[in-house]
Amino acid sequence: MVMGAGGIAYTGSEAFGEEKPSSGIKNKWTHEALFYTETPKGIRCLICPNECDIKEGETGDCRNRINKGGVLYSMAYGNPCAVHIDPIEKKPLLHFLPGSTALSIATAGCNLACLNCQNWTISQKSPADTDNQDLMPDKVVQAAIDNHCASVAYTYTEPITFYEYTYDTSVLARQAGVKNVMVTAGYINKEPLLKLCKVIDAANVDLKSFSNDIYLKLNAGKLDTILNTLVTMKDEGVWLEITNLVVPSWTDDLDMIKRMCGWLMQNGFENYPLHFSRFHPTYKLTQLPPTPVTVLQSARDIAVAEGLHHVYIGNVPGLGAENTICPNCHQLVVERKGYRITQQHLNDGRCEFCDTPVSGVW
Repeated sequence: MVMGAGGIAYTGSEAFGEEKPSSGIKNKWTHEALFYTETPKGIRCLICPNECDIKEGETGDCRNRINKGGVLYSMAYGNPCAVHIDPIEKKPLLHFLPGSTALSIATAGCNLACLNCQNWTISQKSPADTDNQDLMPDKVVQAAIDNHCASVAYTYTEPITFYEYTYDTSVLARQAGVKNVMVTAGYINKEPLLKLCKVIDAANVDLKSFSNDIYLKLNAGKLDTILNTLVTMKDEGVWLEITNLVVPSWTDDLDMIKRMCGWLMQNGFENYPLHFSRFHPTYKLTQLPPTPVTVLQSARDIAVAEGLHHVYIGNVPGLGAENTICPNCHQLVVERKGYRITQQHLNDGRCEFCDTPVSGVW
């Protein structure tokens, strides 16, 4: 295996494009990739299970890792196409520094191809095709500090595909006392995941279904990889919250949801929040209706019956299904309206009413 040394930069046409008139910023950023090796078919990227064999001048499935002269470079380094300040609850992370804000960044590209992707206009593109900002890791961390953000969130597209940017920024953020958050589909090989877990504090992982067949047809992925990611992150001490988007005719099978919740219980996830999220028609699934609220409520009932302690419903304003309840006395300990906290009854992470610990990073 060749471990990229990093820090190599090309400018202008040496990299992957001339100046974009719309942005006024040159696509000058390349950075030697981590986790790749040479094969007779070209460079093989080892970040994720796709393990793309990339020929000279070509990119992998994620569209942001390129073979130049037999060296694999990340085109997604220091050039985010999206930079925002978000409430941490938007990730969604409800048990991690509630009420705080995160500096959210994303570059173009993704290693999956979800038919229902809500950010497809950037996830299904290359950094050469988006309007980008010049924001190297040190500038990201300084921006987080300047804007009083408790964390940097690597989000919107897939931080696994801008791995080197995520990792280097996370190292600097840790040194500065800023937390690191990933919002991810979890489609990553174990070795790079273990390295990343050393600098990531929390993650929301999309567990998109509990069927290998659906993962292949809906997302172009594999279920087992995501299950392994969840177990590894938990074992490595990363705070986890899990999102399951309930897509009509795809992932709304209540028996499948029951099996998923049973697996979570059997593998020690009973205290980690599970978010059932409402689907809205988008991208290649505009012909489908939004998820019926009754289906989401049934899914939540199943999860609670299986023994999961913190089960939420997202994308349904006014339902009251994003409040945190004490798992012991069943009193309301955190009340939310949208992304805003209106009541909180926790002392050092313990219920004010019965002194039971409520899992999370408070």
